[in-house]
Amino acid sequence: MILVLHYPKCSTCKKALQWLKDNQIEFEERHIVEQNPTEQELGEWYHKSGLPLKKFFNTSGNLYKEQNLKNKLPQMSEEEQLALLATNGMLVKRPLVVGDDFVLTGFKEAEWERLKK
Repeated sequence: MILVLHYPKCSTCKKALQWLKDNQIEFEERHIVEQNPTEQELGEWYHKSGLPLKKFFNTSGNLYKEQNLKNKLPQMSEEEQLALLATNGMLVKRPLVVGDDFVLTGFKEAEWERLKK
């Protein structure tokens, strides 16, 4: 079973959930703001993903811009970045999909094709 962390008002998240339903892929939903990922979860997912940590940040979000994170993140350690991500689900790139052996950030259909197997 895969876990999909999403924000219900996000149009990209709505498209992603519909894509999963259309492809008969079972998943569990989690509201990314009401149940923000913990620092431990984010650390595990980051290491499992093989992605740069920046890919876990919602770089187009208002909170990211308001906090001037584009300029602050390069000076922060991984631990500090993970702690920051854990403070507010709106900082986290969504949807965030977590499976047994993979993690996907955002919705790119080509990357999600692997879920059909």
